[in-house]
Amino acid sequence: MQRYELIQLPYELDALAPVISKETLEYHYGKHLQAYVNNLNAAIEGTKFAEMDLEEVVKNSEGGMFNNAGQVLNHNMYFTQFRAPRPENAPVGWTASSIDKQFGSFDVFKEEFVKKGVSLFGSGWVWLSTDPDGKLVITQETNAGNPVQRGLRPLLTFDVWEHAYYIDYRNRRADHLNALWQIIDWDTINNRW
Repeated sequence: MQRYELIQLPYELDALAPVISKETLEYHYGKHLQAYVNNLNAAIEGTKFAEMDLEEVVKNSEGGMFNNAGQVLNHNMYFTQFRAPRPENAPVGWTASSIDKQFGSFDVFKEEFVKKGVSLFGSGWVWLSTDPDGKLVITQETNAGNPVQRGLRPLLTFDVWEHAYYIDYRNRRADHLNALWQIIDWDTINNRW
């Protein structure tokens, strides 16, 4: 029995172009994420993890099970935070006021967030989360890491594994990260608070 399934995207495969191409989504979502889902289902079968929700599996597992559970959770959050490109896209609501209060402006926040993504050695993720007191935190997570392991609530993430951008941007990670701001669905980010 398959406990986890490939999430349904809230947009068509070509809806994020030119920021993320249809070809990249076919590979990244259709092949990479599907493999993580399949591997996770195989790993949890017959274990105590089969009855846990995905965040609990991420918090309590290790090795291959953790790697696949983390990648499913991370990619689910990543792919569901997007919508069609808008060049002047900016945060709204709680997210906007919290970013302005804590970082001074959206531009300062973007610069810091992208810098964390560019400077992450190897593969992983850059995250915006809230700590238990509601303070915004930017973290770098390697490989399948997720801020829930640190007791944080993840809100926004950029994937800095090469398979997320290599088809469209080759080795230009910074260009990819800077382009992603055009497709963030800030209402989704607000709803994650």
